[in-house]
Order: sequence, then C-alpha cells, then structure tokens
Amino acid sequence: MMKTTEMIDTYPAEINLDRRLLARVVDALVECSQACTACADACLSEEMVADLRKCIRTNLDCADSCGATARILSRHTGYDAILTRAHLEACIAACRACGDECSQHAGMHEHCRVCADVCRACEAACTDLLNAL
Repeated sequence: MMKTTEMIDTYPAEINLDRRLLARVVDALVECSQACTACADACLSEEMVADLRKCIRTNLDCADSCGATARILSRHTGYDAILTRAHLEACIAACRACGDECSQHAGMHEHCRVCADVCRACEAACTDLLNAL
C-alpha cells in the first residue's frame, strides 16, 4: 500500500500544488517505473530477445525518467517550478515512447500490454499535473 498521500499530508509547510493530484502522480510514476523495469526484465527472458532490444531500452529509459520525476515531486523545500516542469515534460515523452513501443509487442507479450497500459496512465497523470502548474 502506497503511503504517498499520508506523507504529503505530513509536510509542514505550504505546497503550491493540489496535494491529492500530486500524490496521484507520484503513485503513477512509481507504478510506471516498476512496470517498465519488470517488462524489460521479462523481455530479456523471451526467446526472441534480439527483437525486443528497442523495447528493453525504452522500458529502462522510462523507468529511470519516472523514478527521477517521482523523487523530484516528493521534495518540496526550495521548490523549482522550472525543473519540475522539465521533468514532467521529459517523463511524458518517455511514457509516450514506451507505451508506443510496448503496444507493438502487446499482441505477443502480455507484459508489454500491461506496461503499455501503465505508461499511458502515467502519461495522462503527468499531463494533468503539468497543466495544473
């Protein structure tokens, strides 16, 4: 069970963002990072691993981008809106690329279908927060 909302609610100072939206996005980012990492690992176990090189790379890029963005959104002291916006934009691009790539393999690999769905949801959550900035 994620404790994101509870942690954000304990922050003693003002946060210039909707705390519920912020928690939802952090949770989506963490979930996406995990799904992309697991999908890359599953791709490595497939018989036709050579055909999945781009998918693996895209998964790992997305996982790293989501993880970094989740950590940045979890820190509020000395908040930098420019940095936050840049990371959200990069994460949206990574999620879109990963979702597109995984969708190409979704008919053959269930892990890619799940990952594509998670990437699309994370892209939408990040877009909602970006629009709220």
